Amino acid sequence: MDRNGSMRNLEDPDVQWDVVIIGGGASGLGAALEAASRGYKILLLEQDDFAKGTSSRSTKLVHGGVRYLAQGNILLVLEALKERGRLKLNAPHLVKDQPFVIPCYSCWCVPFYTIGLTLYDLMAGRLSIGRSVPLSKMGVSKALPAIKTHKLRGGVRYYDCQFDDARLAVNLAQTITEQGGVVINHMKVNGLMTKDGKISGVEAGDRETGKQYQIAARVVINATGVFVDDILKMENPEARDVVRPSQGIHLVMNQDFLKGGEALMIPKTSDGRVLFAVPWHNRLVLGTTDVEKKVAELEPVAEEGEVEYILETAGRFMEHAPKREDVLAVFTGLRPLAAPSGEGKRTKEISRGHKILVSKGGLVTLTGGKWTTYRKMGEDVVNRALSLAGLPAKESVTAALKIHGHLDEVDRTDPLYWYGSDRKQIDRLIDEDPELGHVLSEKLHILEAQVVWAVRMEMARTVEDFLTRRTRAIQLDARECIRLAPRVAEIMANELVHDREWEKNQVKALTELASAHLLN
Repeated sequence: MDRNGSMRNLEDPDVQWDVVIIGGGASGLGAALEAASRGYKILLLEQDDFAKGTSSRSTKLVHGGVRYLAQGNILLVLEALKERGRLKLNAPHLVKDQPFVIPCYSCWCVPFYTIGLTLYDLMAGRLSIGRSVPLSKMGVSKALPAIKTHKLRGGVRYYDCQFDDARLAVNLAQTITEQGGVVINHMKVNGLMTKDGKISGVEAGDRETGKQYQIAARVVINATGVFVDDILKMENPEARDVVRPSQGIHLVMNQDFLKGGEALMIPKTSDGRVLFAVPWHNRLVLGTTDVEKKVAELEPVAEEGEVEYILETAGRFMEHAPKREDVLAVFTGLRPLAAPSGEGKRTKEISRGHKILVSKGGLVTLTGGKWTTYRKMGEDVVNRALSLAGLPAKESVTAALKIHGHLDEVDRTDPLYWYGSDRKQIDRLIDEDPELGHVLSEKLHILEAQVVWAVRMEMARTVEDFLTRRTRAIQLDARECIRLAPRVAEIMANELVHDREWEKNQVKALTELASAHLLN
């Protein structure tokens, strides 16, 4: 992905794109890949970086949704289980099977969840990834060596999948490019163009140069997550809000607090929510919360009550209760839940299904949804957009489309396995310049070659892009992330031809951001 090359596609103002997608998160990337793979001329614009917001701050699970099954949302679960299986086949370097254990401290718990999760397995059909089984007390202790055993009766093991959200976003952007689409980050849409009362394109500004562009399109898709209302109000300032943001936080700590490779699932906490403790990149991710927010923010901040809730809940199940000083990083995201028509519904009760809306002027807006169903969301919204624009219909091919980096045999003992087929390219860089083999971080297994690769091949434009989404440093160890910033800035400045002032400003911005990922 070459950003300068992508920008040259915008030089001719008379060019009309078939589809312009606003937003480079899960929903926008899914729509862009869907349209590009069918052969349409598409352009995706992201105001910051791919997966900058919610799409890089998930619980790292590709799942059917056990909680949705309990709520009776059978269709959503069926759809998600099918998409889970497809994603595992299309991106095996990023998606893997993850066993979960539900510890049971009452007699009814084991049969209740065994029956429910067996149904969950059956709903996955031929895409099932493992059979749910009841566990004895000893079985639970063996699976979760750090679990509290007082009054433990047994448990249930079931399977879902785990993935790396931001890395999937980067690989999707690469796949879109390979399919003939154009993706550009750090490009903000400032307005909508109209002709005869219909949306005819977008006005956008390059945040790197300040240059403004008018971009014509047959149809525009608004896939900006928690910011869809901002785009809708560009067309109609009186438009009602269609998204209700819900905040969720995650705490990251040493994996020793759980030990082993299995995850803990607490199906019902003190306020009726679900809590996960999931091993991820040699760390443990605890989450999440569900707090309604009035205003959507690009950098939401964890509330003190959320932090205490996770620590207290986890501490009731772990032999060694985690404390604030054990937290290596905290990350916060906002879910773009489709606002219900009625009032009084709490965010945890709102469906995670997606909705497609079409404005009077023909702006197509995608709301709701989750990472697991990103492909189906893209298929549905593109079908609607193409019909609206009068473009010729073409069959979807994404169900079996291999995502960039696809690798059948994945060596997960390699710290850089998540590059998939690109892993060999990192080695090739080092062969060409042995200095790039220098280790930047022993803790996080980051090499200088990765910085160069991210700039040249993954459209990383800032130190934050690299340390937050091309690698996951900021979510795995925020303090280590701060330490790495100066050298990363130096390497990137050399690649992008920036001066010392740019380096200084980049380090300052990254330090401020990473500091917000630490608990005081």
